[in-house]
Amino acid sequence: MRLLIHLAVQPDEASTIQEIAERYGISRNHLVKIAHRAVQAGWVEGTRGRGGGLKLARKAKEIGIGQVLRATEDWRTVECFDPVSNRCPIAGGCGLQPILKDALTAYFAVLDRYSLADVVRRKSFLIQLLGLRTAKGPVQRRKLHVIQ
Repeated sequence: MRLLIHLAVQPDEASTIQEIAERYGISRNHLVKIAHRAVQAGWVEGTRGRGGGLKLARKAKEIGIGQVLRATEDWRTVECFDPVSNRCPIAGGCGLQPILKDALTAYFAVLDRYSLADVVRRKSFLIQLLGLRTAKGPVQRRKLHVIQ
């Protein structure tokens, strides 16, 4: 989500993996994997070479929060959600699985009402917090802790 948020607050500018990793203080290698998945999902487009970088592939209002979280997180909250690895001796007789499925359905029903555009409504404040440039010029950068 942080990758998408970063790109959504600067939709007209490409951002590099290195820049985003430094802004959030996260591993560059980890972010490369995340960016690859985001490109495969069609949320992000990447351009290689000088002047390249990452940009949103679609408008922020077209990227659903529920859609992103379904694709990027493991929602098998209990072993019996996975029919391949399920070894629970009471599966089939226990009532927990349908209750948890009902809860997840409700959870995603809420998330599906929101898009990336809703997450970045306070765009100018996010730009300031991340120390990003605006159309009017550079914003004073915050000192960020970088994990190496």
